[in-house]
Amino acid sequence: MTNSVINKLRLSLSVGAAKTVTSLVRLFRLGAASVLPGEIARRLQPQILPLLLGQVRRGVILIVGTNGKTTTSLLLRTILENQDWRVAHNTTGANLINGLVTALLENTNLIGQLDADYAILEVDENVLPLLLQDCQPQFILGLNLFRDQLDRYGEVDTISQRWRQAITPLPKETLVVLNADDPTLCHLGQQLPQTVRFFGLTEPKAYLEEIPHAVDSIYCPSCGHSLDYQGVYLSHLGDYHCPQCGFSKSPLAVDSQEWPQILIGIYNKYNTLAAGLVATEMGISRAAIDDTIKNFRAAFGRAEELEVQGKQVRILLSKNPVGMNETIRAVHDIQKTGGASTKLVVLNDRTPDGTDVSWIWDVDTEKLVNLGGTIIISGDRVYDMALRLHYSQTQGTHNCQLIIQEDLSEAIAKALEHTPANETLHILPTYSAMLEVRGLLTGRKIL
Repeated sequence: MTNSVINKLRLSLSVGAAKTVTSLVRLFRLGAASVLPGEIARRLQPQILPLLLGQVRRGVILIVGTNGKTTTSLLLRTILENQDWRVAHNTTGANLINGLVTALLENTNLIGQLDADYAILEVDENVLPLLLQDCQPQFILGLNLFRDQLDRYGEVDTISQRWRQAITPLPKETLVVLNADDPTLCHLGQQLPQTVRFFGLTEPKAYLEEIPHAVDSIYCPSCGHSLDYQGVYLSHLGDYHCPQCGFSKSPLAVDSQEWPQILIGIYNKYNTLAAGLVATEMGISRAAIDDTIKNFRAAFGRAEELEVQGKQVRILLSKNPVGMNETIRAVHDIQKTGGASTKLVVLNDRTPDGTDVSWIWDVDTEKLVNLGGTIIISGDRVYDMALRLHYSQTQGTHNCQLIIQEDLSEAIAKALEHTPANETLHILPTYSAMLEVRGLLTGRKIL
């Protein structure tokens, strides 16, 4: 047999095996089958990823960055589906290679034929260079780069260098969309040979009062001199220029003040702009984009709202310093109106979270404690988080009650018990903790 025939047979075998595993996992309610089928398929056919990506009819869109990938990709998918295009998408947020393969298999028949106009793939920032060896995307969307799981990735400038090396050889037709408010990504875009479009905020009223502790890129990525910030929106994202070499924020393709807001938090303004700009570059009308944004529902765990035992619950994924600072900021804005007196904070240190939890000391948890009310603490590293919150207490925060509960199910029950009927329980979990929380609240795990 020829290599082509062998590849087709192995592809069909891998697809059949993966779909069987998917059916069994879901039949026995073991999870969403978002990772395991892809792992099995790759073992049977190592070339399955390029074989499937090569069948996408109109183009592949890769969405990368530390925070916001899942919400942005879901919003863009919804926009495209409202145009009657068929989209393959790793909906659950499983963004390593196995998760990407699993997502594509959802749109593949038993002989390995993929039925998708577009593939929108949320990609782990460390996986992008590996993926680009097997993929020539139509769009690459870069949201931001923050410190996240330093035990796995290293500093943001290291990741940016890897991205530049991987993107530069791509065809000039590849359109790269980047966040100009992030100095590292802005500089990256200025170095690439491809066409680059930039998005960012133009809202000085949204500046933070001071630069937070969780800051990564306050130095010029071109010459190393300290950047001069006019103001910051979150972490190191803001309006800046370098007084030494002249490096500055690139002109924006969209004006943030002209776009509607999705969900809560300043970070979701960025997600909206990113998805909207890509959709605009694809030729979709502004009216169609705006209509989708106004009717958009949150991705799981990302400001997702659930009703549990007659009470409202909102899950705010908090997996790194910047992400947790922004969820605290959102909760603060809500509690100012009297609606978030009970919080549940869950800290895990598993592989999806990063095993180094020292990042919690870069979080401005003082702002969470200063809100008062009740904070229930749980997770694998419950005592680490409890210690951080304890040291966040000051003389004026005696009205904040900290409750340690090692068992997560009991912690959720206690949090619901402490939540008044007219308020929303806010849960701030790391990634694996978020999956556990959702499994307990909805009866369904992610696998």
